[in-house]
Amino acid sequence: MPVDEALQQRRELAFLVLSGLFLGTMGMLNILGLTRFLQLGQIGSWPVVVAVGALPYPVTFLCTDLISEIWGEQRANQLVWVGLLLNGWIVLVLWLGGVLPGLPGAPEETFFAVQGLAFGAIGASMAAYMAAQFTDVRLFHFWKRRTGGRALWLRNNGSTLVSQLVDTTAVVLISHYAAHVLPVRADLPVAPQLLSFIASGYLFKALAALLDTLPFYWLTAWLRRWLMVPGAGVELGPEQRPLR
Repeated sequence: MPVDEALQQRRELAFLVLSGLFLGTMGMLNILGLTRFLQLGQIGSWPVVVAVGALPYPVTFLCTDLISEIWGEQRANQLVWVGLLLNGWIVLVLWLGGVLPGLPGAPEETFFAVQGLAFGAIGASMAAYMAAQFTDVRLFHFWKRRTGGRALWLRNNGSTLVSQLVDTTAVVLISHYAAHVLPVRADLPVAPQLLSFIASGYLFKALAALLDTLPFYWLTAWLRRWLMVPGAGVELGPEQRPLR
């Protein structure tokens, strides 16, 4: 049904804010990527280690889940594709920054160190990103259809927990075997170290996914009221155009 122009502007603003947060986070984590590894705790003798680029990553799944819930699967998939283009843009700028002539005598070590790590992080994350984000969107709507728009917690947590496992496993394996940028000790067996990276990264992301359940519920309810999208599971369709 037609909507007034002020309401349509609110809907476009909300989508723009969520999309901007998603894309800005993607750009930030690809630059930070593997520039530093953090030990966030220890379980027995097992250290919980994550790359600094993983810190903001759970926010991207919150954004795509909110967009999936309010705007639907098609808009969420469009955002995922734009995120892939953003990754390509970052790679292009970093590549140009490396091949163009630099100022003689100016220090360049920092740029090329960041470039090398970012290339490794982006190369690993692009494949993982596509697999994980499309898995998240597809599973979110699978459970949404199966539950008739109910059980919001199931599609939020279920889709994110599965997709985060896909993402973490792919990032670690590609970072090691293709980009060779993980801090793996040569004097120790490789497989246990890779499993430790996967387990640490997934533990962090899974906890973040569970902790965002209440914010997801609150934001979904608030957005439905503010954007006037009533009813469990109802989405903004293309037929809702502003009144002229």
